[in-house]
Amino acid sequence: MSNRLAQSQSLYLRKHANNPIDWWYWCPEALNTAKRDNKPVFLSIGYSSCHWCTVMEGEAFSDSAIATYLNGHFLPIKVDREERPDIDSIYMQALQTMISQGGWPLNIFLTPDDLVPFYGGTYFPVEPRFGRPGFLQVLQSVRRFYDEEKDKLNQFKQDILGILQQSTILPLNEANLRADELLYRGIEINTGVINTSANNFNSPSFPMIPYANLTLQGSRLQFQSTYDSTQIAEQRGEDLALGGIYDHVGGGFHRYTVDATWTVPHFEKMLYDNGQIVEYLANLWSRGKQEPAYKRAIALTIQWLQREMTSPEGYFYAAQDADSFINPNALEPDEGSFYIWSEEELEKILNDSEFALLKESFTITEKGNFDGNNVLQRRQEGELSEAVESALDKLFTVRYGVSGKKTAHFPPARNNEEAKTVQWPGRIPAVTDTKMIVAWNSLMISGLARAYGVWSDVLYWTYATNAAQFILDHQWVAGRFMRLNYEGEASILAQSEDYAFFIKALLDLQTANPSQTQWLEHAIRIQQEFDDLFWSLELGGYYNTSSDNSQDLIVRERSYIDNATPSANGVAVANLVRLARLTDNLEYLERAEQALKAFGAILAQSPQACPSLFVALDWYRYGQCVRTTEETLKHLIPQYFPTTVYRVDPTLSENYTGIICQGLSCLEPATSYDQLLGQMRQISSPT
Repeated sequence: MSNRLAQSQSLYLRKHANNPIDWWYWCPEALNTAKRDNKPVFLSIGYSSCHWCTVMEGEAFSDSAIATYLNGHFLPIKVDREERPDIDSIYMQALQTMISQGGWPLNIFLTPDDLVPFYGGTYFPVEPRFGRPGFLQVLQSVRRFYDEEKDKLNQFKQDILGILQQSTILPLNEANLRADELLYRGIEINTGVINTSANNFNSPSFPMIPYANLTLQGSRLQFQSTYDSTQIAEQRGEDLALGGIYDHVGGGFHRYTVDATWTVPHFEKMLYDNGQIVEYLANLWSRGKQEPAYKRAIALTIQWLQREMTSPEGYFYAAQDADSFINPNALEPDEGSFYIWSEEELEKILNDSEFALLKESFTITEKGNFDGNNVLQRRQEGELSEAVESALDKLFTVRYGVSGKKTAHFPPARNNEEAKTVQWPGRIPAVTDTKMIVAWNSLMISGLARAYGVWSDVLYWTYATNAAQFILDHQWVAGRFMRLNYEGEASILAQSEDYAFFIKALLDLQTANPSQTQWLEHAIRIQQEFDDLFWSLELGGYYNTSSDNSQDLIVRERSYIDNATPSANGVAVANLVRLARLTDNLEYLERAEQALKAFGAILAQSPQACPSLFVALDWYRYGQCVRTTEETLKHLIPQYFPTTVYRVDPTLSENYTGIICQGLSCLEPATSYDQLLGQMRQISSPT
């Protein structure tokens, strides 16, 4: 018998619909019921493509004894972190405070009267193992503590709530935003974060694009540094484009690798990673590292996006699972089975010559690198030969049942049932979460816009603008911006990252094609809505949630820490500077300055936490607007000028090639392309 989650739009919540647990979703009725019955809330947060979330669903959450105890002694609530990142952020911070680490599934216990957390963890097994207690034992201990240790409970709650509240009040000592040392130190420290030569070789490898972006952007500035930032930025591109984190057969990037050598991935593919990586690799190319592996990685990733991740309406799906079924009779999916190859299988698929060539280009062994199988990882940079590409297409045909040269669309498996019952022409694919998330779509729109700006491929522009237009046409309901879309139905009020990332995407479209002014017009309108609903008048910066959508949160956060995605405030401040340069409206610049001052102590004291705020500071310090003709812009846009906006100026005198404005003044009009380019380089890369 299914529970309340059976009717949920969320794929993650529906995965728990047949648990014996009497799950609620986060809503006033659930919270009021817990308070009325004096039951602690058991809050469990995860997402559809999370491997250990899936494991716990099939183990502890499917156990009848655990369900009986949990239903009798707690009010269990399931939250999809992709629907409610605001809830996830608060309780993840609480968990990290409690146990000095975090992750998903995030399982945490709250007192019913005030929703303050008092105990938590991540994955709990049914029986004690991996050094972790069994989940029933945890539940019994937590309930005993709640009933019998009221003084300790109340003291612990006060401590946790105090830490959470204090985290929202930033120190008042402001940094000097005009000091070169502040920006240079931020670049230096964050470059060190992705310096692979200093990595712990027992650690996993994440893309960490917010850090890579700052490293690349900082590489144009002339200052004394411990690091060769250009080399480190290019090394990150090489790791991504050559490593096992990239799907060399079908395109698209996995979420991370479990090792420091970029070899074996955790196999889920997230839209947000792929959008950021496409933009990053395109910027590396435009910066001067015109490596064929970068271009191939972008092209195949966009083919994957077109083939598997784009809805008929034009928006992009959220994610694909790490696990898939080996055959329709398998009880549980296996991690990575859609992507891996045994040496014996490769020898059967390929002829001797093709197999030999593939082994020259990729790491392939009899023992493999993942459970006796091989994750393909390239041995060197450069262009792959036609023969190797032909061999890879044979692997594509085995996986998908048709050549990559012939398939433009591969339908998603929307759940495990579809995955096991559809007659797939090749391997059984991983489940695709087909919901639309505005913030993640925006990151992909930005990536596509930059790729179009660099290579002028109309396909990239078409997919970017189709997705942007879908959001503009369908994500406002009763005058409010909505974060999600499920099969044509907009849902859940947008959060600050949705506003910030979508405004950036619109500005990136304008940058890639400045003659199309509608994208800027939309950005201006949405920025006003963002300011009205999210701006903190007292503190500066943007809250995560709107002023009328924060009633059920124990604190109201202003996100400034970068994770797998950039912080909302980092992106928002850069947007404000860009809008100021494009419109000559200094109110945007004043607001950007207020926000940077609000986070000034963080910039000075914790630079490693906020690379995107340093990107914004770079825009604030060195942002420039180039006013010129469409013809001149065709030559400028593909180049790397990371703090530059472009305007087509129909009033420009025929005697001039262009005019550059920075801050509150403009340079002497350039009378030639070479002069204009020289001025841009001087402003962008000051000595």
